[in-house]
Amino acid sequence: MTGLTRSELVTVFGGSGFIGTQVVRALAQRGWRVRVAVRNPNRAYKLQTAGRVGQIQIVQANVGVPDSVDAALEGASACVNLVGLLYETGSRKFQTVHVEGARNVAEACAAHGIEDLVHMSALGADPDSSSIYARTKGDGEQAVRRVIPGATIFRPSVVFGPEDNFFNKFASMAVMAPALPLPGGGKTRFQPVYVGDVAEAIAQAVDDRACAGKTYELAGPVTYTFKELMQIVLDETHRRRLLLPIPYAAASLMGLAGNIQAVLQPFAPAPVITSDQVLLLQRDNVVSGAFPGLRELQITPNALEAIVPTYLWRYRKGGQFAQPTVA
Repeated sequence: MTGLTRSELVTVFGGSGFIGTQVVRALAQRGWRVRVAVRNPNRAYKLQTAGRVGQIQIVQANVGVPDSVDAALEGASACVNLVGLLYETGSRKFQTVHVEGARNVAEACAAHGIEDLVHMSALGADPDSSSIYARTKGDGEQAVRRVIPGATIFRPSVVFGPEDNFFNKFASMAVMAPALPLPGGGKTRFQPVYVGDVAEAIAQAVDDRACAGKTYELAGPVTYTFKELMQIVLDETHRRRLLLPIPYAAASLMGLAGNIQAVLQPFAPAPVITSDQVLLLQRDNVVSGAFPGLRELQITPNALEAIVPTYLWRYRKGGQFAQPTVA
């Protein structure tokens, strides 16, 4: 059901983030009224221009505080939960956000009679994983399903786009560092997926109840090793840097330093890698083939090579006007 005359309200938790901003726009384009529920509303003001006047509403909510979740869902007929962590900080833990927060949202939806719930998980989510991130993502899925069996769950691979935390991070490193580390030799495989494709999939699931109760694995059209992705970063930024293979044991030591940086947030730089992320890198981040994906949603995935060059130019010496030489 689509159309610009609808009056239904959808609440999007975590709508001010990298993926969330794209989801809000996609829903607004489909005619939904969108309530963006975020911890810091002052960081979401730019979303007001994502729709028509009055179509986007920004409210304060924290998935760890049930009363605020309940208030954010008042009057809504659908819900999208995008809240997640890439690493733990001193005050925010995977268990609190991925499991307890997901359960709070699902229970509040049930209390309001909202069956149309879309939950963002991650490729590799597994209650039995050695990684706390992947384990809590898996536990979060189960918590949601126990409350709302008809919820739609999305598991994306690494998501890329102009504001991503993957290519931008390593491109920034390549500007200053003499080498880019390759944990485990850089053999881990990924299927990066474009943020616009992820947003369109989520908006479609909110619109189409035929998606209810399904789990989707979202991935791009090509599989790359971590080393190949780092080479793409170097090629697009016109940098010549050593790609340095590092045993997982040594990478774990780097991860310990990253753990300290994470605890010191926001007074320290974001960690390059944490101990838990080293564990994640020991498992391929590719689709299993057991679940539907973008093509089943009639979405043709965008190729990485068509998108990444449009924003990594900012890391070249000379920016978009740089000549194709290496530094």
